[in-house]
Amino acid sequence: MRKKPSLTADQRGLFRLVRQTIGTNPFTAERQRLDRELAGAGATPEARLARAIRRVGESVAGLAAAGGGDATRYDGEDRELVRAVLLFHLFHEYMARFDVHIQAQEGAGHGAVTVEFADECLGRLRRGGFGAEEASRALAMFFQLRRAFHFIHTGLAGASRCMQELRVQLWNNVFTHDFLTYERLLWNRLEDFSTLLLGETGTGKGTAAAAIGRSGYIPFDARGGRFAQSFTEIFIAANLSQFAESLIESELFGHRKGAFTGAVETHEGVFGRCLPNGAIFLDEIGEVSVPVQIKLLRVIHERVFSPVGSHEGRRFAGRVIAATNRPLETLRASGRFRDDFYYRLCSDQIVVPPLRQRLGEDAGELGLLVGHILRRLCGKDGVPKTGEVVGCLEAQVGAGYAWPGNVRELEQAVRRILLKGRYDGQAESGAPPGAVPGLAGEIEAGRLDARALVARYCQLLYERSGNYGEVARRTGLDRRTVRKYVLG
Repeated sequence: MRKKPSLTADQRGLFRLVRQTIGTNPFTAERQRLDRELAGAGATPEARLARAIRRVGESVAGLAAAGGGDATRYDGEDRELVRAVLLFHLFHEYMARFDVHIQAQEGAGHGAVTVEFADECLGRLRRGGFGAEEASRALAMFFQLRRAFHFIHTGLAGASRCMQELRVQLWNNVFTHDFLTYERLLWNRLEDFSTLLLGETGTGKGTAAAAIGRSGYIPFDARGGRFAQSFTEIFIAANLSQFAESLIESELFGHRKGAFTGAVETHEGVFGRCLPNGAIFLDEIGEVSVPVQIKLLRVIHERVFSPVGSHEGRRFAGRVIAATNRPLETLRASGRFRDDFYYRLCSDQIVVPPLRQRLGEDAGELGLLVGHILRRLCGKDGVPKTGEVVGCLEAQVGAGYAWPGNVRELEQAVRRILLKGRYDGQAESGAPPGAVPGLAGEIEAGRLDARALVARYCQLLYERSGNYGEVARRTGLDRRTVRKYVLG
């Protein structure tokens, strides 16, 4: 009987490090540490990654040359280590081609485009010991990893500490805190993990939701040579505040022709349009009435809904992402937001930080964001105007401007400067010239006594975090006192 190969002690040490790297969130400090250890050198994260990829590639080539490039030839831990290293190596081999494919799919929109390199990649996976089904799933996982990095890294620009933490949380929401556990147990089970996004108006909750929703797992269709759906189709957003109370149930669940006066044809609601592997974004969830909350609760719990005027139970197989700019604990305390509905929504709860917090942590964030906006508005040729636009903002609204409209206001400010050459912030809304907005303005004007000052500060912190415990930690007050101040 032919003796099975085994790894050397040096190979085993390196491959364990690779497996640990695979399981770690790429936006964390721990991942940066592992990349440094794996690379051994490199001044920048990009240089370290390139060196790490080369090092692993050399090890894989060595295995292949010795006839050990097939993971199934090994036993026990060695088999799992070789499998992990092959996945790491092939993912990075095809990373640039996945990026091109993502751009092609964004350009094509609906309708999945052919994956030109799929057969080649699948063939290499099969030669590495992966069965047909396992290889197909690995290819789909490669695509999901690269999509998630694209939408989280590119779509949510910012170097501030709070934005770094936001990217960590979004990645964990898609893949959990341990990718190896996700890949083994949860890759097709995240529909039961709802997400609640909190934050002020204009902070980018919709962008964060889209990053999650477009990063879901999409199986590969080997017969068609493409993925089962386009990622542009699997995310559906609905702003609940725009629907009248009498129509919201129809907009969510659809209706049958003749279900009510004016229902002249059958209408497919948001839940009916959601594809398998998809996600629904319910914005302004804090605005919906209790009866609608009860119906949504049933859908999230039982995964079944019925269009208005029908008794047909239809299966909903997507994830639910909800968002609000309202303080939910206040709504819950008043009975306007049901506790059971809240607990069905908050498998994960993520706070999207306000722009003033981001700029307070990193003054360079303004230039980074302005450059990002200009690139989107004008293409790469618009980026050189970043310094000019930032200069206008600093001269006209000041470095301490609170940006009450957050990133959404900044986007309009950039447009205003491109059109008119200036932006005056709050002064354009009728505020006195030089007025300081928000809590800072009330303090400067001397309008607050001690109790009101503490109350306003607690309310501001709560608006940012959505959590009484976090406010208590930041202020040094007990939770009951914080709640009294927030509720007024």
